[in-house]
Amino acid sequence: MLTIRSPSQWINPLVFFVLVVALFPLGLEPSPATLLQIGPGVIWVAALLATLLSLDAVFRSDYQDGSLEQLALSHHPLPLLCLAKMLAHWLTTGLPLVLAAPLLAQLMQLPPSALPVLVLGLLLGTPVLSLVGSIGVSLTVALPRGGMLLALLILPLYTPVLIFASRAVNQAAAGLPYAANLYLLGALLVVSLVLAPLAVAAGLRISLS
Repeated sequence: MLTIRSPSQWINPLVFFVLVVALFPLGLEPSPATLLQIGPGVIWVAALLATLLSLDAVFRSDYQDGSLEQLALSHHPLPLLCLAKMLAHWLTTGLPLVLAAPLLAQLMQLPPSALPVLVLGLLLGTPVLSLVGSIGVSLTVALPRGGMLLALLILPLYTPVLIFASRAVNQAAAGLPYAANLYLLGALLVVSLVLAPLAVAAGLRISLS
């Protein structure tokens, strides 16, 4: 509800995502073959950067107004509260990217057979971006300007998601088997759901100490 009351928190990443994907055909040769080849990677890089753009808001306002300390002192398990915050971040940031992706896929000349794979990959991959990104946020939330450090910490961890997701779409567009990449994304999501709340809770305790 707090994010919805501040439209810039969820509109800015969505607008950034759309603009980055839309500008690529203008800067490159807009032939269908070229766009088809780079399209999945462009969409996923834009989604990754849009998620990174919005990560700082996950715990920043709670830290500034002191409510983060109250959450840490609450009788509720802190990992569970962190999981709720990460779920709220994905619902307001990741889900709009998933909904906008099919329209941008048409712009990048992706065939209809690749659209379900793109959407499914985003449904599996964008939660991982929110979960893993929150680990970096928990470690940098106490820093006055932790945005650059956050990017340095998180971008290497995002690389497997980018590789598996874009490769699945490329293989689906070429008519090749793609299920293995989706299975790997699903495995990353399960591992992130189990471990990320614990890591975020530990990181917040370190930042608040």
